[in-house]
Amino acid sequence: MKYTDSRPSIFILYTGGTIGMVENPHTGALENFGLDRFVKLFPELHRQPYHIDYAALDHPIDSSDMEPSGWVKIAKEIVRRYDMYDGFVVLHGTDTMAYTASALSFMLENLGKPVILTGSQLPIGKLRTDGKENLLTSVEIAAARNEEGASMVPEVCIYFDSRLMRGNRTTKVNAEGFNAFRSYNYPSLAKAGISIRYEPRLIRRPDPDRPFTPHLSLDDRVMLLTLFPGIRREYVEAALLQDGLRAVVIKTYGSGNAPQKPWLRPLLAELHRRGVVVVNNTQCSQGAVEMGRYETGLQLLQAGVVNGYDSTIESSLTKLMLLLGHGFSQQEVAAQMNCSIAGEITL
Repeated sequence: MKYTDSRPSIFILYTGGTIGMVENPHTGALENFGLDRFVKLFPELHRQPYHIDYAALDHPIDSSDMEPSGWVKIAKEIVRRYDMYDGFVVLHGTDTMAYTASALSFMLENLGKPVILTGSQLPIGKLRTDGKENLLTSVEIAAARNEEGASMVPEVCIYFDSRLMRGNRTTKVNAEGFNAFRSYNYPSLAKAGISIRYEPRLIRRPDPDRPFTPHLSLDDRVMLLTLFPGIRREYVEAALLQDGLRAVVIKTYGSGNAPQKPWLRPLLAELHRRGVVVVNNTQCSQGAVEMGRYETGLQLLQAGVVNGYDSTIESSLTKLMLLLGHGFSQQEVAAQMNCSIAGEITL
């Protein structure tokens, strides 16, 4: 239903993850305990000055099991409720949250409302859980409006440990601490303390002359290759010279450099000839690829490798899946990878 009073309406979607789990007393493992119990453990939500509705995926997904089909399910849940709510909060496991946030940022084109992903490192039922603050603040951000009455942050974002970050700029960096995510190449969009301080100049706004357009077709025929000293030719060829492969992201050294092995450049050139898009991403957390800076990077440029700029690995992979899923040619995909379509790279 569409609420008619002036209070913001927020939809919370539970997809799985630690925030909604409980410890099995027999095995010690964390297990999903259901949305009804989750809501009962979190009475603070009912004291918020918003209309809040909840739903869960039919089968909650452990973060490690999240795949493109799961992103499509999440996007569909948002799309069919898009006109009914002012903002959305997606509860998600931390391990692949950055992949999901990146994918949704491309799938929900010209988004005009907040989609905030959050979760926790400790279950909601634990005394020291970080889940309550993460969720309460995510709801507040999803409901926030500016002086013109528009959504304060109409983007796909991750909120975690007092920071609001652009979803396609984030990476999980900590498996144990509450500061699980960081955005190294783009500043936080907001920081939460006693109050929430937004950075309006950093926040993307939708084009008022274009409609909100969802994209639900993805092609997962992509591959990630991490370079390392001593990498062997036969293993790389076995991985990359596969029928059907459409795109490869290579994690290179420094500013986009690769070893000058006699077999590497011809292999990359062969992939390019086959129509495979090859994207160069740095292994470094911070900084960007500059393939013309050193000869070790120039060889990749000469083999037809595409610059990944300062994109995260999560962003490059999910962007490729979306572009390939919509039938773009090799040249068109390469051109789009050199454009910022959702604020994912700095040009």
